[in-house]
Amino acid sequence: MPATPAPRRRLTPLRDLARLLAGADFPTAAPAPGTLPARLQPWLAPPGVLAIAVLTVVCVADFQTSRAPFGAAEATLLSLGATAPLLFVLWRPLIAWRIAYAGAFTSTLWLDRTSGAWPWPVIQMAVVVLVLGVAAARTSAGITAWIAVLAALPCLLHAPGGTGIQVWLPLAGVLLLGDQVRRRTRVERILEAQEEITDLARAQRAVLEERTRIAREMHDVVAHHMSMIAVRAETAPYRLAALPGPARDEFTAIADAARDTLTDMRRLLGVLRTNRDDPQRAPQPTLADLPTLIATAADAGMPITLDTGAADPAPPEPVSLAAYRIVQEAVANAGRHAPGAAVRVSVRSAEDSLHVTVANGPAPAPHTAPARGPGHGLLGMRERAQALGGTFTATPSDGGGFTVAARLPTRSGPPVRP
Repeated sequence: MPATPAPRRRLTPLRDLARLLAGADFPTAAPAPGTLPARLQPWLAPPGVLAIAVLTVVCVADFQTSRAPFGAAEATLLSLGATAPLLFVLWRPLIAWRIAYAGAFTSTLWLDRTSGAWPWPVIQMAVVVLVLGVAAARTSAGITAWIAVLAALPCLLHAPGGTGIQVWLPLAGVLLLGDQVRRRTRVERILEAQEEITDLARAQRAVLEERTRIAREMHDVVAHHMSMIAVRAETAPYRLAALPGPARDEFTAIADAARDTLTDMRRLLGVLRTNRDDPQRAPQPTLADLPTLIATAADAGMPITLDTGAADPAPPEPVSLAAYRIVQEAVANAGRHAPGAAVRVSVRSAEDSLHVTVANGPAPAPHTAPARGPGHGLLGMRERAQALGGTFTATPSDGGGFTVAARLPTRSGPPVRP
C-alpha cells in the first residue's frame, strides 16, 4: 500500500505573521572572545549611543519645523520611534522592525493628509530602509513577505499625490535584496558544511586505507610466522619420535600458545580492517583470567606468585582489561630481561582505585636480552593507565630488579595528559 503523503502545513503563513508581530526574535551570535569585534565592542558602544541621540535631536527639530502641527511632545515621541531601532537592528532585527514600523505608521496617522506634508523625515526613512534590509537578510522568506505586505499600508494610507506605490517599490526592492543576501549566505554555509563533511570523509578513508595496509602487512608477516611455529610445534612429536613425555607436553603448550596468538591476531586484524567505532570482538580478558596467566608462566618455568588481596567487587571492564594487559606485558618483560628471576604480582583494590604491581628480582645468572629493536611495552602500559586517568611508574629496584606499578581509578574522572 503506498504511503500517504504528509499533509501540507497550511498555517505556515499565519505562524510567520505571528512571529513577526510578537514571536521570538532572530538573535545574532556574540563575537568570539579575543577577536577584533569583541575587543572593539566596548569602545564603539558609547559613540554609537551618542550618534543616535544626535539623530534623535535632529529628528525632533525636523518634525517641529517641517511637519507642523507637531508639538514638542509629539515630535519627541515620533523621533524616538524613528531612531530607537538603531539600538536593536544588529542584534534583534524583529524588535527593531516593530519599533520602526510603529513609528512610521504613527507618523502617517498623526499627520493631516490634506496638508500635503511628507510624514517621514529623511533620517526616519534611512533607518526604515536599514531595518528592512537587515530583517530580510536575517529572517525567513515568509517573514520577509509579510514585512513587504505590511510596509505597503502606511505608504498607501498617506499617499500624498498618489506616490504611495512609488514609495513602496524601493522598499520592496530593499527587502528582495536582503532576501537574496540571506539565501546566498545560507548556500555558502551549506557548502562549507559539505566541504567539512567531504574533508572528514577523505580523512577517514585515508585512515581506513592505512589501517588496511597495516592489517595486510601483519597478516602476511606475523600471522605467517606464527602459523609456522604452531605447525612445527604440533608436528614435532611425530617428526621426533624419541621425544620424552615432558618434551611432548612442552611442544603441545607451544602449539596452543601459538594458536591463541593467531586467534588474537585475527581479532586485531578484524578491528583494523573495519571502520566502525564499536567493532564486534570476542570477550576480552579480565582480572578473573589472571590465575590462568600466572599458571601458564609458572608452567614455563618462571618462579612467579600472585597476590590479589581482599576480595573486593570486580572493577569496571576497561579497568580490569587494562590491569590484565599491564600484568601480561610486565611478566613477559621480566621473563625476557631477567630469566629465572622471582616475580611477584600484586593486584589490590583501594577505595576508588586498583593498584597493580609487578616486581622481579635480578636474574640468577648474567643475561643479555636478544636485540629486538626499540620496544613499546612500557609505553603501551603507560598509555593504558593514563587513558583511564591513572598513573604508571617503571623503575629499577634495589638489588638489580625492576618494579612496574600502576594505579587505575575505578571511578570516572578526567584522563591525565601524557
